[in-house]
Amino acid sequence: MVGRGTFAAVLALALALGPDAAAAAARRAPEPCAPPRGGPQVGESWAQRRLAFTGVWPLTMGEGVTVAIIDSGVDPRHPQVRVAKSVDLTGTGPLDCVGHGTAVAGLIGGADMLDRIPFAGVAPKARLISIKQTNGDRGDVGVLAQAIRQAADLGAQVMNISIQTTDQPDLRAAVDYALAKDVVIVAAAGNLKKEDGTPAAAYPASYPGVLSVGSAGPDGRRTDFSNSVTPISVIAPGQDITSTWPGRTYRQDLDGTSFAAPFVAGVAALVRARHPELDNVRVRRRIEITADGASGTGTGAGMVNPLMAVSEILPSEVVAIAPRRPEALPSTIVARPRPVDQEVITRSAAVAVIAIVAAGLVSAIAVVVPLGRRRGWRPGRTIPPGE
Repeated sequence: MVGRGTFAAVLALALALGPDAAAAAARRAPEPCAPPRGGPQVGESWAQRRLAFTGVWPLTMGEGVTVAIIDSGVDPRHPQVRVAKSVDLTGTGPLDCVGHGTAVAGLIGGADMLDRIPFAGVAPKARLISIKQTNGDRGDVGVLAQAIRQAADLGAQVMNISIQTTDQPDLRAAVDYALAKDVVIVAAAGNLKKEDGTPAAAYPASYPGVLSVGSAGPDGRRTDFSNSVTPISVIAPGQDITSTWPGRTYRQDLDGTSFAAPFVAGVAALVRARHPELDNVRVRRRIEITADGASGTGTGAGMVNPLMAVSEILPSEVVAIAPRRPEALPSTIVARPRPVDQEVITRSAAVAVIAIVAAGLVSAIAVVVPLGRRRGWRPGRTIPPGE
């Protein structure tokens, strides 16, 4: 109340000084920070039951992975939202005056308090950083590009962008910059509104390399508002969503692809924590391959499946990350054959020849001696020629 009274007094004085001063005072006036009200009650949502991501927690809860939330800021006063770092690019302060960013943060990394509160984020032990790029329902594309670059420089391994805009060179360059830094970029596919004209692809979700997320309802089908013109990677719950809200409250009626994307960003954090050897391309591919299967236009590979994304053994991935071949054995481990001893061979051959000659002599003696004895050692008779 004191702040409002002071501002009213300053504005009244400016009006007394003239219209130019009044206009300047109005420009300097702080924007009101009054997000829509939430409620103190919260129940388990259909989305939490459908994805069953708590079944992955014995394997990983996302610890060690940094997730950047590029949005409207995050209310750090909520007991289930723990932000490691906040960056404000709007000059309006880090608080969430819209509510959107706080809800996204809760879906990704809402703290595990299931013993008291039937709500939790997909990766409750992930490290969250908030990059505030807007203080209202709409933001500036240039600031969005700046936020993407800053998040990448801060070491984000996963980035959630629940924002839809048009293709811009600086935005494309920022996305390429983050992808080159091995960031998994998850973006909302965008919402169709009845007053809009022909639907157009939303960006940054439509850029190559981005994990684009469409919205599904409780029946598992794509919701009518989910943009099917945007290339879709997977779908996730995006209707009647429950999440955290500013003022230590909750909302249970959130709709939009912007609330489907954080579920997938949380799954990406789980995958990166469980498989740190995978780069952003293989993380995105794993999430797509293990989804539940397409169910029509605009559903991509189907509903994201947290347990399969984390635990599935992919043959192609096993080959890709197979251990290196063992090094060759050292040359000293196997004894080399001894060289041929030519002298021994020569001597052996001589002995063999002598033995053969001796044997021949003995055989000859054995024949000649008996004959000589029978003749009395007389020479045999010579046969004259002509007989």
